[in-house]
Amino acid sequence: MSTGDAALRDAVRAGMPAGVDELAALVAIPSVYDPGVQSLDDCHRAAERVRAGFEGLGLAARRVTTTDGSQAVIATHPAPAGAPTVLLYAHHDVQPAGDLSAWTSDPWTLTEREGRLYGRGAADCKGGVVTHLVALRALLDVHGAFPVGLVVVVEGSEEQGTDGLERYVSDHAADFADVDTAVVMDAGNAAVGVPALVTTLRGTAFVELGVRALRGNVHSGMFGGAAPDAIATLVALLATVRDDTGDTTVDGLDASQTWDGLPYDATRFASDAGLLDGAVPIGSGDPASQVWARPAVTVVGIDAPAVAGSSPSVQATAGAALNLRVPPGVDPAAAGELLVEHLLRRAPAGVEVTARVTGTGDGFRATAGQYSSAFREALASSYRTASAGSLGGGGSIPLCATLERAIPGVEVILAGVSEPAANVHAPDESVDPSEIEHLALAEALFLADLGAARA
Repeated sequence: MSTGDAALRDAVRAGMPAGVDELAALVAIPSVYDPGVQSLDDCHRAAERVRAGFEGLGLAARRVTTTDGSQAVIATHPAPAGAPTVLLYAHHDVQPAGDLSAWTSDPWTLTEREGRLYGRGAADCKGGVVTHLVALRALLDVHGAFPVGLVVVVEGSEEQGTDGLERYVSDHAADFADVDTAVVMDAGNAAVGVPALVTTLRGTAFVELGVRALRGNVHSGMFGGAAPDAIATLVALLATVRDDTGDTTVDGLDASQTWDGLPYDATRFASDAGLLDGAVPIGSGDPASQVWARPAVTVVGIDAPAVAGSSPSVQATAGAALNLRVPPGVDPAAAGELLVEHLLRRAPAGVEVTARVTGTGDGFRATAGQYSSAFREALASSYRTASAGSLGGGGSIPLCATLERAIPGVEVILAGVSEPAANVHAPDESVDPSEIEHLALAEALFLADLGAARA
């Protein structure tokens, strides 16, 4: 390791306490971009906190309101002569906390337990914001200036699947024309201490399904058995989107692809996903193929009476929200329509079934090049490993495809502080602070090396 690399390692480590303090301050802001769940004032407070953080490092930072009403932070610094410009991405909005009783500690208070830091957004993706801050602060401490041009983009509505930032980037493409590569800090590693880049992301489509079987609920003793049942119809329809092995069976969607990157051991998957004792992953393929290379339909919500307080009635209506994930290369809008047609085709006579696509997000396949190779080398140096592997991502980050369309030739790099134990989108979300430290060091090394290459 060179003297400069060692100095950056020391600077990142010295900057971690301030980084953890910043993470605690961000986690304390419940920035859920959904007015039905949380005041949008909280999202605006989070945006201002992020803006001030990057401004404090000497970047020209501002808040911009996108077409969906959310506030993104854009912070820039001009490139030194001959140096490339790097876009750094994260998002400050988070998923709702959900059932507070399911959390071991308050989701809005960063809490340390057994070396991990717990709180909503700790990993996804306020940990990513802090990673950028720690990396840039270390560069300033060691070099006194930024060795490359910077465009920092911190989104405010990523978790809602809306397209506010994507439209902003498309409408202001000239502002991003100088970007050579983008580091999207919203992914993660195979495990703590096992570095990797995510090379594919599945696309997504949201579908709402509705069933009306009667004009109104009727007594199950008087009419049950002959009157069509909306809930039973809903269950039957949902059962058609998977076969007995667990493979997706939507008409027209190929579910036979295989993953060719790092494997995902079935035993580790069972542990990571919280499968019950003795259970095995579903589907005919290995876990990596099932979650990274094949389509999957998940029932994410059902409209039906709760068990508590239910009455003996044949239900007139029922509904479900479905999330379809498709591998990169598959048009999520077209796939969503295939799911809609699949469900409508199986509607029983005399029952009204409605289905519609309510939102989509593009998949993504990263293009390997000089910048991703350089980031892999920085990861290996930071983690002191021989190399960094390749993973698939089950989630969707629509901005990746938008950047490729808006900036011809841009190379998008997907990394992040999440790993399976982070439990993102669920109770007890957490981050291992060593992942923030290692990713911040990798980013600092990457940026420093890009600057050195111009000399």
